[in-house]
Amino acid sequence: MPVNPIFNPGGDDRIETRSIWFGETTNLMQLNDVRYSWAIGLYQQMRENFWIPQKLDLTQDVTDYWNLTPEERNAYDGILSYLTFLDSVQTCNIPHIKSSITAPEVALCMAEQISQEGMHNQSYQYIIETVIPPDRRRIVYEFWRTDKVLHERCQYVAGIYQQYMDDPTPENYFVSLLADFLLEGMYFYNGFIFFYNLASRMLMPGSADIFKMINRDELSHVRLFQKLIPEAMQVFPHSVEQIYEMFDGAVQHECRWTNHIVGDNILGITEASTEHYTKYLANMRLRSIGLNPLYPDKKYQKSPYTHLERFSDTKAQAHTKANFFEASVTSYVMSSGVGGWDEI
Repeated sequence: MPVNPIFNPGGDDRIETRSIWFGETTNLMQLNDVRYSWAIGLYQQMRENFWIPQKLDLTQDVTDYWNLTPEERNAYDGILSYLTFLDSVQTCNIPHIKSSITAPEVALCMAEQISQEGMHNQSYQYIIETVIPPDRRRIVYEFWRTDKVLHERCQYVAGIYQQYMDDPTPENYFVSLLADFLLEGMYFYNGFIFFYNLASRMLMPGSADIFKMINRDELSHVRLFQKLIPEAMQVFPHSVEQIYEMFDGAVQHECRWTNHIVGDNILGITEASTEHYTKYLANMRLRSIGLNPLYPDKKYQKSPYTHLERFSDTKAQAHTKANFFEASVTSYVMSSGVGGWDEI
């Protein structure tokens, strides 16, 4: 794949010649007139969601941590480790995807995404250093090393990205782009469900508040890739069968990990509900890029966790609602305006 030069004075940024890939960009941010107007709107929404994790109170969580069952504490630690990996690998991978984007308005969205991914990692560290006792923190940081299932999960996700790094062909670029969509659109959400489930039982409210904000960021990333994938399907070599295979593999890996770390040991979550929810997500993401559902059973048309949907909303007012399941964020609020779970 061609990588944009730092500056290309012979480039052409006119709307009629602009394209997301394989354009002849100057690599300057010419944003006064753009071809992909959706990207400017999305960028503005991403910026409006600026927040700082340290403004969210974790005081109750420090006490609640010891009120969790041993199984809940293990899941809390392991999911934090997994989510740290996901945002870490995105912080590293998105710049490689961005380097071949030739529409500056789209590159702008990816630049903001990189910033958000880095801040999410800071958020996880804030939770770990505040809530987790000192003698257990290293266990959380090293969980991916010591837990065989998580190690294999991380290797699988990173391996797809590394394939493009080792052989940057257009075919591998498409695979990496689709893997980004799978990560943003599927891999976080069983973890989010765990924290929302705890919050619904009045446990770990500060952690859930932070994940509400991360959730909103991730929905904007989902929207970005929902725009990019259909465009990429018109440009890059691929097959629909390949897309379905990657989705099915993602479902299997995600179910294996979630059932390993959560299983049937957490009140309100079961192995059956995890499979149901993960397949529901896969079908929804496929529909969003213009493809038919992979799992035709009617039960996968509805989430088994609709009762937790309200816990993804930062504020209760209708004009600030963000649908956790449908990725239809309409507006955002700053972290300084978050009052906590007592608003629900």
